[in-house]
Amino acid sequence: MAQQLADKRDIDFVLWEQLNGEDILKNKRYQDFTKKTCDMIISEARSLAIKELLPTLKQGDEEGVVFKNGTVTVPECFHRPFELMKKGEWSNLMVPAEMGGQGAPQGIGAAASEYFMAANWAVNCYSTMGVGTAIMIGLFGTPDQQNMYVPKLISSEWGGTMLLTEPDAGSDVGALTTTAKKNPDGTYSLSGNKIFITNGEHDLAGNIIHPVLARIENDPAGTKGISIFIVPKYLVNPDGSLGDRNDIFCTGVEEKHGIHGSATCSLSMGSKGNCVGFLLGKERQGMEIMFHMMNDARLHSGLQGLACGSAAYLLAVNYAKERIQGRDLADMANRDAKSIPIIQHPDVRRNLLRMKAYVSGMRSFYYYTALCGEKLNLLTSAEDKTPADEAFFDLLTPIIKEYMAVIGHDICIQAIQVFGGAGYTKDYLVEQYARDCKIASIYEGTSGIQAMDLLARKIGAKKGAGFGKLIQEIHSTIARAKEIETLVPLAEKLESATSRLSEITAILGQKAVSIEFKTAFAHSLPYLHITGDVIMAWMLLWRAVTASHQLNNDCKKKDLSFYNGQIKTAEFFIRTELMITLGKMAAIEEGCAAAIEIEDDSFASA
Repeated sequence: MAQQLADKRDIDFVLWEQLNGEDILKNKRYQDFTKKTCDMIISEARSLAIKELLPTLKQGDEEGVVFKNGTVTVPECFHRPFELMKKGEWSNLMVPAEMGGQGAPQGIGAAASEYFMAANWAVNCYSTMGVGTAIMIGLFGTPDQQNMYVPKLISSEWGGTMLLTEPDAGSDVGALTTTAKKNPDGTYSLSGNKIFITNGEHDLAGNIIHPVLARIENDPAGTKGISIFIVPKYLVNPDGSLGDRNDIFCTGVEEKHGIHGSATCSLSMGSKGNCVGFLLGKERQGMEIMFHMMNDARLHSGLQGLACGSAAYLLAVNYAKERIQGRDLADMANRDAKSIPIIQHPDVRRNLLRMKAYVSGMRSFYYYTALCGEKLNLLTSAEDKTPADEAFFDLLTPIIKEYMAVIGHDICIQAIQVFGGAGYTKDYLVEQYARDCKIASIYEGTSGIQAMDLLARKIGAKKGAGFGKLIQEIHSTIARAKEIETLVPLAEKLESATSRLSEITAILGQKAVSIEFKTAFAHSLPYLHITGDVIMAWMLLWRAVTASHQLNNDCKKKDLSFYNGQIKTAEFFIRTELMITLGKMAAIEEGCAAAIEIEDDSFASA
């Protein structure tokens, strides 16, 4: 049977073979989980995604959300899968048990999320976004706030959001104009407008809890003066029942390129002079608190790229096996030769293998990063967390977000190419995946924002400890690959590229603190992508090492093609895509300043 959404065998390979996932289950935190129960969870998530969420993907795209009289209704077909996800407690799969969640390992949650995102990102987002809100309140709220909001958010009974962006304050959050005035009873009255708010209004949840960034009257300008407030759609009574409607209203929804079933709202606060907010944490602590939610959102944006890319890739593979078109290249002169499936044509095979390489590498990269973050969280004290480990995880975050979002979209575009003209029509889902995926590289910080973060903050953090650990980890895999004769040539090529990456990092880092700093930042995005390319090669070589060991251990006959495929995939990427990366490195070293030196009026005539 053809695979859908994500390759279950590949997920199993990454979790249990490449990353040795059973080791994490030995931690007492996961004493209720075994490999068997984890496999059952993933299988159930896959079944729910395919049977219930996926059938609503196209219909939800065609119907979209409807805004009328200040309310938003989602496509009717979304209600059943949303309720099934709520009933199955899928939204809180990874939430710690002490917060009311199921406390599953991060890798298991990632696998389930990959299926749900690929099946219908919008439904999954309606179900899970409140968890981020709950975790913020759980970390920084008062006991009363925690008791009042967290259980309902964790259970998906209430929805959650993040009110950050304003018409004149997007990436420059410090420019926001939303204000908060302290009231005698300790509450605050908020006034302002927010835009691009995912799930800002909808009819799936009984209440929506909005964390809102605002500036308290007379607080300093810029990010240092920002606080964060809990602003419920409906005020909540002390007994937990819903009270009066708060003065926060939806004023419209965006007509978007994709994810039409997701409500992207503009919201107005205080239009009637009575928008009540409750301070979360301390005054002027807003940015610090917000980033707890933002960093998870950035990782999830990368996972969205993987999910869409994986689903589109599998659609392309299945189509290429079934679509009969053209004669075999060896039979082109033979008019009587039968037409063949397009998967047998060389360029289609190259395209599919390129897509496979990136999907495989990204899956390993995401699950590996999730495991690194999980290990940090499992450490019992701050003293156990080394600066290198923390800096390493922080370093990987903007790369996950940007690289996987962009490459995921690129895979969707290549999937359309495999379908040819049919892929450009709405008869097939690949065109919708391309539209839905594009947003992943834009929200939660655009490509340039992630690149600036990487170069300005993450590379040099803790005296370069995070980058140093990255290079160390790659070399560890190279050393293991060199023990396998057939992988030595691939290991040597990755070794050379890794050394070159270190050189380029030093060159760009020095330029970033010189008078040429603007030129350095003009090359920061290409730098992020070459780093991602090297990580892809690392992950694929690691896969090849794992597969080679399995082949040498009398593996089952049914797994031979799978393991051989891992080796060929690594070979393809390292001997083709990584060679292109070396050219990108040379371009960064060249340090062309034309983008900085060109006059504004030279971009287009007046």
